[in-house]
Amino acid sequence: MQNLNKNLKHLRLRKRLSQSRLSHRIGVGASSISAYEKKRSMPKITTLMKYSKFFKRNLDELVNEDISKSDQENKQDTKGDQLRVLPILVDPQNEEMISLVPVKAAAGYLNGYSDAEFIGELPNFRMPFAELSENKTYRAFQIEGDSMLPVPAGSYIICEYVQDWELIKDNSCCIVLTSDDGIVYKRVKKDLTNNQLLLNSDNPEYLSFEVSLNQVLEVWRSLGFVSFNLPAAPEPNKK
Repeated sequence: MQNLNKNLKHLRLRKRLSQSRLSHRIGVGASSISAYEKKRSMPKITTLMKYSKFFKRNLDELVNEDISKSDQENKQDTKGDQLRVLPILVDPQNEEMISLVPVKAAAGYLNGYSDAEFIGELPNFRMPFAELSENKTYRAFQIEGDSMLPVPAGSYIICEYVQDWELIKDNSCCIVLTSDDGIVYKRVKKDLTNNQLLLNSDNPEYLSFEVSLNQVLEVWRSLGFVSFNLPAAPEPNKK
């Protein structure tokens, strides 16, 4: 257990949490957290389970590995120099089509995003907008939930594929495909030093969270959205 205290501190700092904020999130006293990190006491197994669930690390990693070292060794290829399979569909004129991933296909997309046959079965179309270049790859994703209001649930987000994740502009809106959370639409901030992305919602009722770059499968930069939820008419002024 020689790495346990170091691991607990490393994981907390990666999430940019103070000891008091972590205490609130996992239900462990701040003084106890301080004692664990300074190796003045050892957490019970029930406490370790809370750490394991919150940080998504198994008990063996927490107790035996040097997580800070393994995180550095397992850094993701952020520039996209290694092969990333991105199947596309073209029309008879060899012009690239835009594939649509509706909500009902979101779960399937997590497993079939690199499968040309699956992409071919999705709705595909073209959009005659000057803002869309013929030399780039686009995809449309339908979102659900209200975490990105005022963009309403059910909207279709028109996106451009991002090969080099180092070019993501901080606080830009992106569709991020992750192995754990599937398709999420968030404002993204890079934290390449810690091999992760910070994902933030526009709706303040939703908490921000981090995702390891090793869990990221695709990133698509949002360009605009299409919605069929028109705003309600304003109420007439009462005299």
